[in-house]
Amino acid sequence: MKVGSKLVFLFRDSEGFSTAISDSLHPNPTNPSSLTLLEESFELSLEPYGIKDVKASGTLLHFVDHQGFYQVSFLLMQNYEPPVLVCAVNEVLGEIAREESSSLPTILVPFIVASSKLKRDGRSWTKSENKVPIYGVQIGPETDTTKAVAARTEKLSGSFQVHHEPLACLLQLARVLHLPTFILIGERGQRVSDKNIEDLEILHEIGEILASTLNLSFSKDRMKWKPKVTSKNSVEPWRALYG
Repeated sequence: MKVGSKLVFLFRDSEGFSTAISDSLHPNPTNPSSLTLLEESFELSLEPYGIKDVKASGTLLHFVDHQGFYQVSFLLMQNYEPPVLVCAVNEVLGEIAREESSSLPTILVPFIVASSKLKRDGRSWTKSENKVPIYGVQIGPETDTTKAVAARTEKLSGSFQVHHEPLACLLQLARVLHLPTFILIGERGQRVSDKNIEDLEILHEIGEILASTLNLSFSKDRMKWKPKVTSKNSVEPWRALYG
């Protein structure tokens, strides 16, 4: 699977988080002709895992320079339920790792996760009173890109637990495959009573961080966000699968 040296990995969700992020980032308006957008879809068989009726599928958006080199790619993957989820993510990451190139891409993975699903040393994560906190978790080799993102996020120290299936799955598989990966986590449910306003603030902060790191421009006007009301008592299945 051919991708740029910087890859933003997103799961298509019912709230439109992945679309909001990918739509809001575009070439710098001062030099819009420097990059062109190329879109393609992918489908990967999951038969090696004994899954015949489902494929790992999604869309790739590439920002290509005038020499034809892929500079930045966005991977928007279909969202799956466990146990298909872990198989699909493993297959996609494996395809990226197997691509013949001089170096592996740096993978950036943004998430918005409810505070109830994030625990550190048995407690909820630290609340920031001054701004929307975006936490960072680095996995695998350090690169210039991961250093740049780390400088703009709050580092997690000590042990922590994640009770969010896609995030927990990707954390584990990126470690196993030793891919240069940086996960950005926006914590929902900490600062304001209006969840929709809080979500937008988190999206804006993540968008600004990605734009500066990827040398792209971030536009709030292009962002589309469809918040979804969920029950507080809902529990994600297969949580124990990832530890």
